[in-house]
Amino acid sequence: MFVPGHYRAPDASWMIEVLHDNPLALMTSNGPADGVPFATHLPSIPESLVTEAPDLVGSVLLGHLNRANPHWAALEDGGAVLLTFTGPHGYVTPTAYDYTPAAPTWNFTSVHVRGTVYKIDTLEETLDVVKATVKTFEGRFGSQWDMTESVEYFRRIVPAVGAFRVHVTGAEGMFKLSQEQSDPVRARVEQSFRAHADTRRQAVGDLMNRLPDPAGSA
Repeated sequence: MFVPGHYRAPDASWMIEVLHDNPLALMTSNGPADGVPFATHLPSIPESLVTEAPDLVGSVLLGHLNRANPHWAALEDGGAVLLTFTGPHGYVTPTAYDYTPAAPTWNFTSVHVRGTVYKIDTLEETLDVVKATVKTFEGRFGSQWDMTESVEYFRRIVPAVGAFRVHVTGAEGMFKLSQEQSDPVRARVEQSFRAHADTRRQAVGDLMNRLPDPAGSA
């Protein structure tokens, strides 16, 4: 991913936050020699995070997908994959700039995680991945649903689930938040996001407010 210097993550915690709050990843990997790459949206959670590494090297992510998906059969242990996580984003209208001429743009946040994939072989460990995913998402997005009475049901459907680990070899975050604008213009753009009815756009404004260098520097 091409990331101009002034759009880079202030530190690794910003990338971890995107992974934490937006765990539906797009996993891509090489397809057939005469075809296009495989791409699958799937939930991903960290098994371990090396928070002191600026590019998250050494971290391990867990994921799963349907075994009937041709992408599963195409995955090979030791193969390279890319997980793309998309964070808050939104359209920037030139009316927020209060100057002309001007051009519209799109502010967005994204993290690309590169890694080596390893399939999980046993049904019991696959079940563990499913349970860990449910526990993580219920605690974060759900209502603390107790899965105890459904675990046997999970066991019946797990043979159709393909679980895997991704050992992270690098990560890049792009946080395009109007850093190229002057302080007054950037403040107006931030306010336009924070005043919007859409919560995702409000989140863009909140991130803009948290940037350590409002004027931006490469």
